[in-house]
Amino acid sequence: MQVTIVGSGYVGLVSGACLADVGNHVLCMDVDPDKIDNLKSGKIPIYEPGLEELITTNSSEGRLNFTTDLDEAVAFGEAIFIAVGTPPDEDGAADLQHVLAVARGIGDTLAEYRVIINKSTVPVGTAAKVRSEIQSRLDVRGVQVEFSVVSNPEFLKEGAAIEDFLKPDRIVIGTDDDQPRELMRELYAPFNRSHDRLLFMDLLSAELTKYAANAMLATKISFMNELANIAERVGADIETVRVGIGSDPRIGYHFIYPGCGYGGSCFPKDVQALARTAETTGYEPKLLNAVEAVNHAQKLSLVEKVISRFGEDLTGYHFAVWGLAFKPNTDDMRDAPSSVMIRELCGHGATICAFDPVAIDEARDLLADVQGVTFGSDPYNVIEGADALLLVTEWKAFRSPDLSRIHDGLRTPVVFDGRNVFDPEMVRKQGLDYYSIGRRPMLMD
Repeated sequence: MQVTIVGSGYVGLVSGACLADVGNHVLCMDVDPDKIDNLKSGKIPIYEPGLEELITTNSSEGRLNFTTDLDEAVAFGEAIFIAVGTPPDEDGAADLQHVLAVARGIGDTLAEYRVIINKSTVPVGTAAKVRSEIQSRLDVRGVQVEFSVVSNPEFLKEGAAIEDFLKPDRIVIGTDDDQPRELMRELYAPFNRSHDRLLFMDLLSAELTKYAANAMLATKISFMNELANIAERVGADIETVRVGIGSDPRIGYHFIYPGCGYGGSCFPKDVQALARTAETTGYEPKLLNAVEAVNHAQKLSLVEKVISRFGEDLTGYHFAVWGLAFKPNTDDMRDAPSSVMIRELCGHGATICAFDPVAIDEARDLLADVQGVTFGSDPYNVIEGADALLLVTEWKAFRSPDLSRIHDGLRTPVVFDGRNVFDPEMVRKQGLDYYSIGRRPMLMD
């Protein structure tokens, strides 16, 4: 099949590369000429394990190509995916300007039947807006061309997106029209062999499913962080509580790890957008608002512990930070807890030296306006002379560190573990004061 992907960002590149890898001919389009030139020369704008190899292989074998020409892209694909960004606007609602601009562009050049597939995360009712924009342009042109609009939300986890696309839990297809069903079945057949993962539903339900999934996961995280804050205050250990509740199959162990808050391009944006959608109907989404409020506060949890230990005025104090990306196996810094913490600590007068395996360049750009932030190329180098170590992102490389080396490198032997990665007793045995999430501090006598 010939497939067009409009938008060559995270979702577009992963989708395009995976569809090409099973034999489709894919054309990825983007309005950014530098991005397209880089992709043509093999430079990938994002970090995602396995993506660079997938793009390189399929590009060299002629199944994956790139363009800035929307007319060419519309003419090329039997299926046209819209995979452009929907950033939050000032009130948290999803900004559809890029999605609707693509729809108008499609309407300006559409010449024969196409299936238009919304892959971007969009509010309920967006498919109708896309259809209206395309049809209005066809009317201006005075032509009659049939087309279908389908909702096909993505459920890709950053850091495991290739695996998620190739071996999906479910493939949600929203359509109020029978005509595109066969094309969608054919397109996803290679990913649907062991059992039928296709879930056909109406357009509005498909659009809501995406937001509902992310809001549910974000709710579990904020709920667990709320419990962690309670546990810490009553003297309980949230990690044993986690095991106690996770063993109940109705709850399970997924997404009940306490920490210093969630970030990324999905959970914060989607929870806010769903809340704004609810408000437009006159319904107050109390739980969704609470989920976001808990998460916002949780991003400051380590800062509060640092201030409790060292005082409000952190002038003259220097801290090491391990982990900058919002989660492991990505360089994504969008809404990352590390950014909030670093800004707050520097605002109190501290200086920071930070390390991350892949996100340093992104972090350097994001924090360019913050005085007192430097970056190191080695996790142990950033510790030298620091008053404490803050672990913010749970990269595998941080799970079994040389604790004696940490002790010897720090000026003050203190560790703040924002992901409960370290074993408290092992840390204490190395002569380090240890603060974590949802557990009492382990302090040296």
